[in-house]
Parts: sequence; structure tokens; C-alpha cells
Amino acid sequence: MSEKPAVAGLHDCRKAFAEELIALARGDARIVAVCNDSVGSSNLKEFQKEFGDRLVNVGIAEQNMVGVAAGLANAGLIPFVCCASPFLTGRATEQVKVDAAYNRYHMVLCGMSPGMAYGELGPTHHSIEDFAWMRAIHDLTILVPADPFQTRQAVRWAAEANGPVFMRVGRFGVPDVSREEDGFAVGRADELRSGDDVAIVATGVLVSRAVEAADNLAKAGIRARVLNVSSLAPIDAEALVKAARETKGIVTAEEGGTHGGLGGAVAEIVSQRHPARLRILGVDTFAPTGDAAFLLDHFGLNAAGIEAAAREIVAA
Repeated sequence: MSEKPAVAGLHDCRKAFAEELIALARGDARIVAVCNDSVGSSNLKEFQKEFGDRLVNVGIAEQNMVGVAAGLANAGLIPFVCCASPFLTGRATEQVKVDAAYNRYHMVLCGMSPGMAYGELGPTHHSIEDFAWMRAIHDLTILVPADPFQTRQAVRWAAEANGPVFMRVGRFGVPDVSREEDGFAVGRADELRSGDDVAIVATGVLVSRAVEAADNLAKAGIRARVLNVSSLAPIDAEALVKAARETKGIVTAEEGGTHGGLGGAVAEIVSQRHPARLRILGVDTFAPTGDAAFLLDHFGLNAAGIEAAAREIVAA
């Protein structure tokens, strides 16, 4: 798929990922990259130039890719496994479960270009099920950075983790939404907007759109709390229960399926601890043909769609 020109003010988080990976590799000889013939799409070209003997390209063999990385981890290295998210999670789920998670190996599984980033290539290349699949695996940390700052911090954290990590690395252009002074903490949801009328819980690409929706709602006198869930497992259950208790309901927004992802995680928590009105925004069918921006709009995964769902919650 051809690359599209960058839009001013928007960032491809694969760039921050690659830069941070190279910086870490310069200081730690244990860090290696493993990929599936995806040096270009995983933005590993510069890593390959500098560390040619520390990049393992297994070809289009995703199950072997995870298995090879598990062997490297068992030997004391820290493999960053880079692969388009639909193929890493769809083709190699068993290896992620058994080789990585069951063995508690320190491996960083990087789902590149997740969600509907591969737009026109269709549902075979869309990764809307990865949250549900990966959440079902025990002892697997799941990170979803929302912007370049969080991407860099997530890479640093993952390099020091004590166990396997799955991290989405987006290619869809996103603005800066996090504040460096807030830092980055696994298991913590960051409150980007305060409010007690409705809570908007978003992750990844949808975080900036949730903020935009909240700002639009504020103009109409509706106070929307926005939570950036950059850690899906572990998830900040206390922040979610607090949002359910202090607002009229919750809207969740994710570039993923409506079953088993962020919305499912929120539903599991609030239904047991503080039942609340809930609207889950996501992808509920195989997507039509179109680029990523069109598809997000098609499924109402934009500020207008989030705003409409929030208004429904408040009006109920």
C-alpha cells in the first residue's frame, strides 16, 4: 500500500516508535527486531541500517516469527516483534498465547498499522479483532498509545517489562493529546477533560476525536469527562467505576470491534461494580472499501458520532 503524505499537525506513530527503538538499541545490545518481511511497513529501515545483524526477517511466516522471537527471549535477548496487527494477532494467536504469554517471556509484540489503517485493502487487512483476541490471553499487557509521546514512553516501558507485551503502533495521523508532565503509567487512564454529565472513554486514534467531541459538547453546556485508556490490560477499573458513579453514563470509542475490546472491558467492569448507561462505538461488521479516514467516518468514529452518542446518554 502506498504511503500518503503527512498532514500538518498529525503524526504517524510508527516514526516515534522506530526512533525510540533505535535509541534504546544503542544502549542495550539485547534489543533485537523480528519481522515478517515488513521492514518498510514497520518503519524498520533505519534500524536495519544501523543494526543489520540484530534484525531477523523470517519472511511471510507469522507463526514462525513469534516462535523465533520466543527463542531469542529465552536466550536473554529482548525481541520487538513487528508485524501488521491483523497478521500478528490473527495468524499467530496460538504462538502469542503459548510461546509468549504462557512462558512469560519478555517479548514486545508490536501490532503495526492496526484498526482500519490499511483502508482500501479491505477486511483481510483490517485489525478490528485484535483487542478481543489479545484480551482473552492471560498475563499479556496490552498498550495502546494515543500519540507520539505515549508511543515513545510505551516503547521504553515495554523494553523494561517483566513479561510479554502487545502494543498497537498506529499509522493513521493523530495530533498530540497527552501532556509530558503527566508521564505514562501502565494501568492508568488519563483524564484529558473533566466533567460530570457524561464520560467518554477512548483509546488510540479515537482519543483526539473524543477530546474534540467534548469541546463541542462544552459549547452546548454539556460537561463531558474524557478518559484516555492507553493501557487496556491492565485497565484502570477504578477510573471507570468513578466515571460510572459520577456521570449519567459512558460512551466508549475505539478503532476496533464492538465485542470484546475497550467497550467490552468497560462493560465487564461497570456491570459488576456500578451499572451505568453505556454506548459502545466501534466497528460492527466487515468494512466496505475505502481509505481509513472514510471508514472511521462511515462507522461514526469521529467527533460528531461521539458527540451524538454522548447526547443520547445525557438525554436518556
